[in-house]
Formats: sequence, C-alpha cells, structure tokens
Amino acid sequence: MKTATLLALLFLNGELPENFRTVGEAAITADGVPATITRAERTDGQNSGIGGEHISQVVSENGKLLGYVRMTKEMAQPAKLPDQETAHAVAMEVLREHAPELLEAHKVHWIAPHDETITVMENGERKTLTLTGMKVKMRATTSDKLWFWVIVGPNEQVMVFERDIYWITIPGRRRTEKWLHDSWLAEHPDVVAALEKDANS
Repeated sequence: MKTATLLALLFLNGELPENFRTVGEAAITADGVPATITRAERTDGQNSGIGGEHISQVVSENGKLLGYVRMTKEMAQPAKLPDQETAHAVAMEVLREHAPELLEAHKVHWIAPHDETITVMENGERKTLTLTGMKVKMRATTSDKLWFWVIVGPNEQVMVFERDIYWITIPGRRRTEKWLHDSWLAEHPDVVAALEKDANS
C-alpha cells in the first residue's frame, strides 16, 4: 500500500500535489459545528470552478478533519480499482491517521464501487468524466452511531473521506450538509465566492 502517497494528499498540514494550489476558504457550519472549507485547484487554471477539478477539505474549529475530496482527472475511468481487501486496508490507514477514535469503534456495512463526476475541457470541448473508487461505508458503534466512509480510487489514492454524517432514515437522506459536493456548493453562492476569491490572483 502506498501509505506515504495516500496521506500526503490529505492537506490538513498544508501538503498538496505540486500542480495544485489553495484558491480560497470559507467559514461554514456542519450540523451546527463551526468549520472551515478549503479548496485547491490546478495551478494552470484548467478545469477550475464549481464542477471542475479540485481537492477540498472541511475541518472543524477544533481541528478535526470532517471531510476530504480529491476530484481530479487521475481518478477517471478507465482505471484499475483496488480490490475490497486493499480498499479496506487503505481506509483503516486513513482512520489511524485522521480518526483514530473510530478505528476500533465501527462496523463496515459494505465495500463497493462508487461514482462521482467532474467536468473538464478537452480539445476545446466540455466533457464529463466519471471518477470511480471503492467505497468503504462504515458506521460508528459509539452512542451517536454516525456514518462515515472512505472512497479509494486508482493507485490506492484516497478520493473521498467523510465522517460524522447524520442520516435521517425517513425520508432516507442525510441531514449533514454536503459541503464537499459541488452540486451543494452551487446552491450557496456566498460560500463559492469566498472559495474562489483568490483563484485569479
């Protein structure tokens, strides 16, 4: 497992791939908890903005990593995905590093492929790419029983980590805001403006 590479992509400590830079951050709340979302985009400006390539994270005011996404072309299909065993091993490494209190306090509900999409420009045309990873979906066995998951993409790289997700059984949707999802951000232009304030500086 490429653990060093995997953890370097989590830019909680300021580390990013060399072709990405932070473009902005914004104050938000996640289930009433004050937090900050930080967004990074390509240094060459390609595929920027909502719906494009980005690496983003949400961190609570006390420093807890609530979520991370890597939506980049490297995750696009066709690509070889890790098997279930490898995806689970990578997920446990993420918990060990960023959520150690959950390492021995969870139940794995399933491991299966999961798709996301981004929009990129290729040869002057807009194109939608499907990004696929193996999703390790888990639920805490602590009293709050909150959901969390790790999605492991090609080359054992983390595509998504989200935690502390409150699920409403009826009507069957999450209560926790989807700040790492661009479709959600598109409905919050004030947050988008803050995230992209430095994109052209």
